[in-house]
Amino acid sequence: AEIEKCTFAGEEDGESALKECRNIKVRNCMFSLRYPLWHCDGFALENCSLDEGVRASVWYSHNGVIRHCSIEGIKCLRECSEIDISDSKIKSKEFGWRCQNVTLRDTEAESEYFLFETKNINVKNLRMTGKYSFQYTENVTVEDSVLDTKDAFWHAKNVTVRNSVVKGEYLGWYSEGLTLINCKITGTQPLCYCRGLRLVDCTTEGCDLAFEYSDVEATVRGDIVSVKNPRSGRVCAGSIGQIILENSVIETDCEICTGYGKE
Repeated sequence: AEIEKCTFAGEEDGESALKECRNIKVRNCMFSLRYPLWHCDGFALENCSLDEGVRASVWYSHNGVIRHCSIEGIKCLRECSEIDISDSKIKSKEFGWRCQNVTLRDTEAESEYFLFETKNINVKNLRMTGKYSFQYTENVTVEDSVLDTKDAFWHAKNVTVRNSVVKGEYLGWYSEGLTLINCKITGTQPLCYCRGLRLVDCTTEGCDLAFEYSDVEATVRGDIVSVKNPRSGRVCAGSIGQIILENSVIETDCEICTGYGKE
């Protein structure tokens, strides 16, 4: 089916407009109701608007393309797979939970618990604001993006972030296999309790009490406010305001050096 220039709305709050569809193309449509696309397989949403009256707009659906869309309303995208999103604006609490194989390109997003427990994520040129992003995610790549968030990448596994800005508090706690390459990291107490943590030519701002009890290999250009009891590995920065190696509750053996990047 091809659906164009339609409005799905009503005073009596209809729901499930396109439930259990196959191979549909939806263009230039407006949605203002609950549960519009559930259990769909093969769908394209192009130049569509899903306003704040839309609740749980895409659930249990697969093989979908979302392009040039404006998406609002809580809990969009849950337990879906093979979803390609581009050139869109998203404002949705609890966006993208427990999905598989999600691509986000050239998109703006505002969300809490963004992509919670989702696996196989490819992100490029994302501008994201919100809280608690990428928690419990696996197999993630992020490039050329700005993440203005909090508690990002908690318990995440196998994540690589390149050429990006990551703002927030308590970044990456309990992560495994988190790599940040040429990134700017901002916020208090980042990257604690990590396993297999790597920083390559990153910069930091306002990062205090960093790397507590983490297994880390890090090169940081410029200053780190303070480093506290990293568990193992090597941390090398241009300068470190304070190195705290005391009152550790576990054995720690990490090499810490300064002068990185200085001739």
